[in-house]
Amino acid sequence: MKDELDDTKDFLQNISDQINVFFDQYFRGDIAWIFQVTCKILVLLGFLFLMDFLIKLAFKLVSNYFSKPEKYPFIYSLFKAKFFNSIAHIIALGLCTFALDSIFYAGMHRITKGVLDKIVDVGQVVVIAGLGLRLYNAVENYYILVKDSYKLIAFRAISQTLKIFGGVVLLFIAIKIIFNISSGTILGSLGAITAMLVLVFRDTILGFVTGIHVATSRSLKVGDWIGIPKYNLEGNVMEISLLTTKILNFDKTISTVPTYDLMTTEIRNYQVMTEGNLRRIKRSMIFNIKSFHFLSEEDLDRLEKVNLIADYIKLKRSEIAKELNDYHNPENDLNRQQLTNIGVFRKYVETYLKHNPDIEQKEIILVRQLENTPQGLPLEIYCFTIYSNLADYERVQSDIFDHLLVGAQDFGLEIMQVNKI
Repeated sequence: MKDELDDTKDFLQNISDQINVFFDQYFRGDIAWIFQVTCKILVLLGFLFLMDFLIKLAFKLVSNYFSKPEKYPFIYSLFKAKFFNSIAHIIALGLCTFALDSIFYAGMHRITKGVLDKIVDVGQVVVIAGLGLRLYNAVENYYILVKDSYKLIAFRAISQTLKIFGGVVLLFIAIKIIFNISSGTILGSLGAITAMLVLVFRDTILGFVTGIHVATSRSLKVGDWIGIPKYNLEGNVMEISLLTTKILNFDKTISTVPTYDLMTTEIRNYQVMTEGNLRRIKRSMIFNIKSFHFLSEEDLDRLEKVNLIADYIKLKRSEIAKELNDYHNPENDLNRQQLTNIGVFRKYVETYLKHNPDIEQKEIILVRQLENTPQGLPLEIYCFTIYSNLADYERVQSDIFDHLLVGAQDFGLEIMQVNKI
């Protein structure tokens, strides 16, 4: 390997000598110098592009063996993000430094060589920055391929922070190269503006911490259906970045909230409900208490013809008949067990829900009275539909309450309407 490098060095030095001799024969003074430098720079650029092309060609041949994303997801992502093109640029620039020393050897065109050295060094800094960005794209594509949303959120939070601070570091390195400023001077200046940097990057730091928290707690990911009561928002998470989170609302508008709010604000995640194909119904009807009464024998005979509560009424009438002899003054309704229209209706609603094919029977089904209000007595229904999508959920809920609001009249119950003045 050393012999090949020596041969290449001799070859480039020979070309440099021939360029000097050729232009010295036909030109004098500054004109000869300009042509010599220009020609050597063209040779250097030609060498750089040739090396870059050959190295990229070699990587392209290798990439054919890793063209299946399902088998080699990470390597495939590296090639797709052109990560190895940046590697080729770095190697080519390294060889360019070697060629630069060979073409401008023995102190020839010393000032020009110094300028070119700085250009190559700055070019390496730029290429390294590009390498980091392409590595970021590769890892992001990898997590998308393997569908690991939680790690993707954490990676985006970390990588965007590293982008900012990495960019600052590379900028300082470039300044050091161009202006020959010592590292101590740069660090001293950086220390003087630390407080300002903390103030400027406050949201960035908070977003970084939030991204780590969201990823480790697995409480949220891109695509989740969430609600944020603070902003009266409800929709699907489109993107979680370092500073902002984008939410696609159901009316197809896009809302943007600060990412750090995901940790400090109440977030309702409905994704579990969607994945479980369940959605809760929790709604109440308000009844006029004046319409409540004990059921007479005629009422019981009529309601016993309702299939859903026929067995219940027969059972209760049997229990009441057996206990009738144990009561004193049974002719008084308050001295014996009685069925009420609101109580039988509550049993009807419960049985109706248990026989409804659109209601999940494995989950809780509850029909309960809430605390009395000035408007009346609320009767709350608490159950779960077997549908999570909005259209089917609203259809099932509407069908249930359409039936119950009308059916309550057969029990002698009056539904209250709250008038707003």
